[in-house]
Amino acid sequence: MTSWEALSIVLRREIVERGRSKAYIGSLAFTLVLISAAFILPQVFGSRDITHEVGTLGDGNGAILEVAEALALTEASENRDVFFEVTPFFSREEAEAALAAGDVEVVVVDGTTLLRQESGGFGGADLDRFLQRAAASNELGGLVEGTGRTADDVAGILTSQFLDVEILAGPDAGEEQARSLIAYGGMMLLYFATLSFGAWTLSGITEEKGSRVVEVLLATLKPWQLFAGKVVGIGVLGLSQFILAVGTALVLIRVTDTFELPALPIDSAMTLILWFILGYTVFSVAFGLAGAVVSRSEDAQTVASPLTLLFVFGFFLSTIALEDPTGTLALVASFVPITAPFVVPIRVAFEAIPLWQHGLAVLAALVSIVALVRVAGRIYAGGVLNYGSRLKFREAYRNAEL
Repeated sequence: MTSWEALSIVLRREIVERGRSKAYIGSLAFTLVLISAAFILPQVFGSRDITHEVGTLGDGNGAILEVAEALALTEASENRDVFFEVTPFFSREEAEAALAAGDVEVVVVDGTTLLRQESGGFGGADLDRFLQRAAASNELGGLVEGTGRTADDVAGILTSQFLDVEILAGPDAGEEQARSLIAYGGMMLLYFATLSFGAWTLSGITEEKGSRVVEVLLATLKPWQLFAGKVVGIGVLGLSQFILAVGTALVLIRVTDTFELPALPIDSAMTLILWFILGYTVFSVAFGLAGAVVSRSEDAQTVASPLTLLFVFGFFLSTIALEDPTGTLALVASFVPITAPFVVPIRVAFEAIPLWQHGLAVLAALVSIVALVRVAGRIYAGGVLNYGSRLKFREAYRNAEL
């Protein structure tokens, strides 16, 4: 049996057995219910009034805004009202500055154009739709009153956007906001995911040692194969639950219109995903290593404490990198496996890392993962059959027979 076949067997066993366990299903259901309640209950029992900040520039905007607000109120539910707070501007520069600062969502110019900053796909669509329909309604009203429009114009008015939409150019405030969101959000996601699901790997390794099932498995598998398969299997289940929870939250943000998310730059988003997986893997292997030298859950928490401190240290360095992504500390931390998952996405988000440094950081992380799995497998081999007091890492490593 090849190493890959052995890993596949252990991986499949972990995913199937733990994935259909009551503990995993219950944890998944509880997480999804909790997330759903956090978004839905405030909408049901609280005030859901929405106020749109709209600017105006020039003439011909009053009628459009009046009809748009009426349309919004018509579509609002019983416990939800929609209001337009209108701010007049007297120059293009003043309007653009307000948009860049986020003081208004959109500016209606001379009843013909919508001026806005670039926005993400999670908000702002309803406001644009109300304004476009209001402009079309005014045009149809002019047709009925005999203002020179012909019946042939009706189809064009109903099937097209009457107001031109102009996206402001310049130093992309929207993109800068998105990159900051990725930097902060990605850092927090990795922090919570590792804290939440790293313990799964630790307890999974410890529990199986206590049940003596591992003795049977070691008759046909090498210790490092068993260790790697368990770590990856438990990690996949934890990561799947985390991704499902985040995806559910994003859907609920869009449905409930809780707040607006900016458009995510592709390079930063892909970097965040890559380093999330690398970081999650590094810490999962580390937590599994902690479980290899203990046989009781109370000892597992003790031996995992230094790993938690290293994890917090990496998180602390990421806050420093946010302030100075081109500094020496951020540069060095980019090549250290326990800090790179926090620091490199921040440097990429702020475009503060050359491509060769990024590639070298990824290579260093991959090499460290492979090396850590081999070392952890040896320690696992030396400590897996120990059912007494906790072993030291050095003792377990020396006692291993591979």
